[in-house]
Amino acid sequence: MPYVRRLEHVGVIVDDLEAATTFFLDLGLEREGATTVQGEWVDNIVGLKDVRADVVVVRTADGSGKLELAKFHTPADTEGPQASAANRLGIRHILFLVDGLDAIVDELRGKGFNLVGHVQDYEGIFRLCYIRGPEGIIVELAEDIGSAPAR
Repeated sequence: MPYVRRLEHVGVIVDDLEAATTFFLDLGLEREGATTVQGEWVDNIVGLKDVRADVVVVRTADGSGKLELAKFHTPADTEGPQASAANRLGIRHILFLVDGLDAIVDELRGKGFNLVGHVQDYEGIFRLCYIRGPEGIIVELAEDIGSAPAR
């Protein structure tokens, strides 16, 4: 009997909520909503005391994928973001299927974001790349080239 019905969202903790939100909106995600959470109920869920966090939810245009971007005001992270390598253990990247990968990469580079490696074709099926967003977040972009007309 399957227990998981669907993936609802992935949570990403950030220090600069505005910059992270703008980055994902620039990728084409849409803002779904925003709120502030605090109180005993959230303390009990996350296992921390005196939590106060601002949350923005962004979603893909078709609504199939969501990110919950959260900025914890209390308790604050004292270590700051770590720009980890792609092979570090744990959740390391988020992949979005996109159209116009080159244009997206050019636009993001113009805003100061850099590729982790290079844009690479994979077996004539996808063009892929990792780009490092705000606070070290790695986003993989994949453009379907397998069903596209030959170039």
